[in-house]
Amino acid sequence: MAKSKLSEKIGYGFGDMSSSMFWKIFSYYLPFFYSNIFGLSLIDAGVLVLVTRIWDAVSDPMMGVISDRTNTKWGKYRPYLLWVAPFFSICGILLFTTPDLEYGGKLIWAYVTYILMMTVYTGINVPYGAMLGVMTDDTNEKTVFSSFRMFFAYGGSFISLFLWEPLCNAMGGYDSPKGWFWAMVMIAAACFVMFILCFLMTKEHLKTMSTVSVGSDFKALLSNKPWWLLIGAALCFNLFNTVRGATVAYFFQDIIGANVNLVFFGLVFAFYAGLFLGVGEVSNMVGVASCVSISSRLGKKTTFILVNASLVVLSVLFYFIPCTPTGYWLMLIFQILISILTGIMSPLVWSMYADVSDFAELKFKTASTGLIFSSSSMAQKFGGAIGGAAVLWLLDGFGYITDATQLAQGVTQPTEALACLRWLMSFIPACVALLSMCVVWFYPLTTERINAINAELRQIRAIED
Repeated sequence: MAKSKLSEKIGYGFGDMSSSMFWKIFSYYLPFFYSNIFGLSLIDAGVLVLVTRIWDAVSDPMMGVISDRTNTKWGKYRPYLLWVAPFFSICGILLFTTPDLEYGGKLIWAYVTYILMMTVYTGINVPYGAMLGVMTDDTNEKTVFSSFRMFFAYGGSFISLFLWEPLCNAMGGYDSPKGWFWAMVMIAAACFVMFILCFLMTKEHLKTMSTVSVGSDFKALLSNKPWWLLIGAALCFNLFNTVRGATVAYFFQDIIGANVNLVFFGLVFAFYAGLFLGVGEVSNMVGVASCVSISSRLGKKTTFILVNASLVVLSVLFYFIPCTPTGYWLMLIFQILISILTGIMSPLVWSMYADVSDFAELKFKTASTGLIFSSSSMAQKFGGAIGGAAVLWLLDGFGYITDATQLAQGVTQPTEALACLRWLMSFIPACVALLSMCVVWFYPLTTERINAINAELRQIRAIED
């Protein structure tokens, strides 16, 4: 088929730009919000993050099956962008609402709003991801679409993360529930507009039909060796990102400090968590932009392995950076390098899921694109669930203090808790990246095999048409 229009690739990018603005705030700031703003204990906040995201992950295959069997004039997956977008924004606002309730009531509110938000997130993000499998049948075009998706995603993440703390301060204060609520209102409104643009600017070009039962779809999925390997590697990749990201707010508050300034060509600027994360998102975009050329030259599997090997080395070295003015610059440099690498990884993973979908269609004679892509979302959320909860529980286990009153009275964080923060930014992510590299070593879908699969599928689809 002919190459897709640039406007369609941009439109597809708007979808994940919207999703990522929410997802990065959830991953990087929500644990801090629950423990330091909303008022939950670290243990309760950790259990909340784990339980809700496990439910979210489990619901992904359900949504994949539903969307695979949806048929409208707009296609199978695209209509959900229109149908679910309003609820997506409303639930995000409710999530950052702090009701005037006793502790037990607030805990119930947190569970209800978080589960509702993650359910709605699944309802729009799983069909959105599955669209990649029906927008083109060319494996390189899939990587291009995936790169546009992730480039826009990191652009949205940069905007939300860089502006989050200033927005909170402008709307009532970074330490105030009011500031967090109104900041999310503004982010949610922008996300709604972008999902509508994604719906209007895209189209499903391939028509696939699931001709087997739901049980057969799941049986084929569980027999799909490349799917198992890729989901394991993707879970580790998302665990790597979540552990580092969820630690940053604590790391800056207790290791670096709140009032650190850096000088750049005579200009003084604040060095804070949002800047650190925002620089990372811009660097992610650089990685995304280079993904197609690198992966087409080296192959997707080789690129995946080399990127993770580099992440291991850089993460270990991050531990040894001192907390000095020179050290802060080194931290920024390492954040840039690590983020460029994770930027390469993101579109690569989504493109590899599209290849797994083609493999399944040829081998198992089932068009279960939504189910397969929902597994990628499931891996993302399991990684987020485990990573977010682990950060909170580890901090609690090492005696981290969240009581604002104690801290205001001059009580300092235990040495063990500070050491834990440094490990969460270095050795622990390094181990996760090493595991991801080892898993994908056994992934069988090489470039040559994928090209052969696509050639056979084109012949089959031509006969069916």
